[in-house]
Amino acid sequence: MRQAGKEKTVTKKNDNFIMLPTVDVCFKGLMYNPKVRKGFIAALLGTDPAAVRETVLLPTALRQEYPDEKLGILDVRALMEDGAQINMEMQAYPFGQWDARSLFYLSKMYTEQIGRGDPYTKLKKCIHVSILDFIRFADDEKCHRIISLCDEQTGKKYTDLLEMQILELKKLPEELQSDDEVIRWMRFLAGKNRKELEDMAGTSEYIEEAYRELERMSADERARLEYEARQKAIRDHDAIMSSAWETGMEKGLQEGMEKGLQEGREQGMKQGLQQGIRQERQDIVFRMLEKGMDPEMIADLTGMNIEEIQKLEEEFRARG
Repeated sequence: MRQAGKEKTVTKKNDNFIMLPTVDVCFKGLMYNPKVRKGFIAALLGTDPAAVRETVLLPTALRQEYPDEKLGILDVRALMEDGAQINMEMQAYPFGQWDARSLFYLSKMYTEQIGRGDPYTKLKKCIHVSILDFIRFADDEKCHRIISLCDEQTGKKYTDLLEMQILELKKLPEELQSDDEVIRWMRFLAGKNRKELEDMAGTSEYIEEAYRELERMSADERARLEYEARQKAIRDHDAIMSSAWETGMEKGLQEGMEKGLQEGREQGMKQGLQQGIRQERQDIVFRMLEKGMDPEMIADLTGMNIEEIQKLEEEFRARG
């Protein structure tokens, strides 16, 4: 049963505002809830939530053995009771190195399980889950796929120790009659307003808990500030990419399509970064500093350069 009185209070306080799970900081907040995490992982594994007895959140920074080794930062990394690990990330927009990045994270997660002298028997299954708010595989209508190493000729699986699951939210049909729990979660995660989210909340006690967690986060001023900062960073990225594309097209008509697109994108990216973004982000950064957030956290949430954040912090302090 829903607590009508509590829901009314939250709705009134936030003017019906509710966070959307497709924003990565919101998705992370949902997965920090043990019951939500348990329900979602059980759906991904195709098992009853009762069988997922415990999940423990692990540090999201992958180990660096050498100073020049690339740092890997995961979204939500959980350890299963049997030693298996699962990393879940929400990706709002496509970029050229997405495939390589996903493999890098999965490989790092797998190899860092053992150290020098450890037996290979210590290696446990690792799963990388990408929830995409864009279409990656345009040649079919399949919205959930599981990828593993297999023999190309026979299709026989080589190992079950490495696995990728890809959920394409944009491929969900408007009307879908399915008992597939993953599809139910996808429909919830793809919700674009309170009604859509609330409708899916009634399909499972775990999705109901996810909806309640959304309400709690949406009522929290600090969480909402982080959410709005991340939304702003995503919008800025979209605007920059759009500007780069338009500039590239114009350049391509003048100097040749292939060369022009490349140079135009580079020029457009520089112009887009210079035109108004600093001023537009400044207010959000100042508000986050007022809430006591440090520059590193702000840089992570907004996608801004840490040096730029530090300069804005100096301006903020100078204003008193």
